[in-house]
This record gives sequence, C-alpha cells and structure tokens, in this order.
Amino acid sequence: MTPIVSIIMGSTSDMPVMEAAAKYLNDMQIPFEINALSAHRTPELVADFAKNAATRGIKVIIAAAGGAAHLPGVIAASTILPVIGVPIKTTMGMEAWDSMLSIIQMPPGIPVATVGVNAAQNAAILATQILAVADPKIRQKVVTKKAALADKITKANEDLKQIKFEYKTN
Repeated sequence: MTPIVSIIMGSTSDMPVMEAAAKYLNDMQIPFEINALSAHRTPELVADFAKNAATRGIKVIIAAAGGAAHLPGVIAASTILPVIGVPIKTTMGMEAWDSMLSIIQMPPGIPVATVGVNAAQNAAILATQILAVADPKIRQKVVTKKAALADKITKANEDLKQIKFEYKTN
C-alpha cells in the first residue's frame, strides 16, 4: 500500500497530538505515513523529503511543529503539494502563539494551510477533503462523514427538547 498522505512532525513528542490525524485517516481508509523530521536538526532530510514526496505518491502533507515552527513552511518551500500546518502547543510558555505565527505568516508564493492549535484531526479532515476533489471514493466517504455530523446535531436537538424548565419554550 502506497501512502498518499504524509504526517510529518518536528519531534516524536508531537505524536500524542498527531495521533488524532492518524486515527481519522485510518478510519477513512486513506493510506498514510508518519515520520519525524526537524527543520532545524535535519534540514537536509526535510529538503529531500519535500522534493521527493510527490514522486513517491504523496498527495497532501500534514506538518506539525511547535515553538519556532518552521517545518511546515520549509516543506512548502520545496514542494508543489498542499501542506497543512498544525501548530503544536509546547511547554515554552507562549501559549502556542509562536507556533501559530511561525506557520501562518508565510511569504507570498509559499502558502501553508493552517488549522488551529493541536487540531490534528481538522488537518486530517482538510487533507481528506483535498483528496476528495479528485477521488470519487474518498468524496463519498467525506459526504457520509459530513452527513453523520449533521445527524449528530439533529439528535442532540431532539434530546434537548426532552429537558424541561418552567420557562423553556422549545
């Protein structure tokens, strides 16, 4: 099985967050790989990965990094593939603003789609939606998943109707 999504993280300490992306892709039956690469500690490996990802069959890259989160941008600079950045909240005391700003403030020509802090599942959902544009099977899975979300809210509203208060009108 050839991976079509690559989950890259700056350190294996990011795995507890990125596990949500892996679980989502696995549930959607989308082949993926997971690797740790550091823009600062292994810049040559990052450049090699980014330049060769498309020829290996990768279609979307999810790149997570915390602190001086340069990994998503460095990857985006060396590939034409869509890169989705996941800012990771670290223990460095900046409440993830350093990670967020490092990923979203890219120069013109080097876009990185960015999800919320520690929002690995949303990154996987976005990757799946990107893939769905060209793959009818994945598109149907996305449609089914979105319908399930709507059904969940419909059920929640039915459950809320059962809650009784003297002045509640619905």
